[in-house]
Amino acid sequence: MNNSFFEDLKSVLDEMGKQGQGGKMEKDYLGKLLVPVIAVVVAVIAFSSFFIIAPGEVAIKTRVGSIVDSYSEGMHFKLPLVESIIKFSIQIQRADIKTQAFSKDLQTMNAHLVVNHRIQKETAVSIYRNLGPAYVTNIVDPAVQEVFKAISARYSAELIISERNKLVEELNAEVKERLNKKEIIVTDISVTDLDFTEQFLKAVEDKQVAEQQAKMSEKLVEKAKRDAESQIAKSKGEAEALRMQREQVTPALIELRKVDAQLKAIEKWNGVLPGYVGGGVPFVSIDKNR
Repeated sequence: MNNSFFEDLKSVLDEMGKQGQGGKMEKDYLGKLLVPVIAVVVAVIAFSSFFIIAPGEVAIKTRVGSIVDSYSEGMHFKLPLVESIIKFSIQIQRADIKTQAFSKDLQTMNAHLVVNHRIQKETAVSIYRNLGPAYVTNIVDPAVQEVFKAISARYSAELIISERNKLVEELNAEVKERLNKKEIIVTDISVTDLDFTEQFLKAVEDKQVAEQQAKMSEKLVEKAKRDAESQIAKSKGEAEALRMQREQVTPALIELRKVDAQLKAIEKWNGVLPGYVGGGVPFVSIDKNR
């Protein structure tokens, strides 16, 4: 073997030594980097092991798809990556529903309904299992629309306008009864907007004005009729009074009236006789001093 062989072998061993030192440095660097990563992962897992329920909420815990229990306000424990939490509000919630319906006389109307509702803690698990978290979209909305359309079809458009409170009362009663069977408590339903076509509203307004004018005319006719009847009754009363007076006038009453008149004239006489009586014949004056 010549010297070149030994020189080549020496260079290969030196190179392998250098590579061994570099691998050690990389391992030390990865070890230092892995420590904080593991600490962060442990902190995240530890933090996700607890959940907080605010007042007015209820939570349902599921473990690998199965319902475990329900929880009220406060801090609670759960298994990370295995258990999940679904929260529901047990406070009164508002659902805005816009729908279109037809009256009994086939008039189109657009309505905006506000439904105030809530659920109870005791029924949260049942609602989650049977209705799901989107129970407002899946149950409340279609039920309210169906009942509203059914009730609207019982009334003419004119009655819906004039007796709107009655329609709302029926809507509340029927919706509350229906959703109560689904364990959803409806506290109140309001019809905030109820719009018909402009042509129909103008026709209803003109009809109401005409009816008011007709009623006013009827009142005037009734008043004139009452005034006429009153005048007739008054005339009859006066005629009857005159008739009774004529029946009471007798010759004796006439003479009595004459005597009364003479007595009144005597009472008014001052004792002085008139100076002349008749056509130019003088009266003889009597001197009181003689």
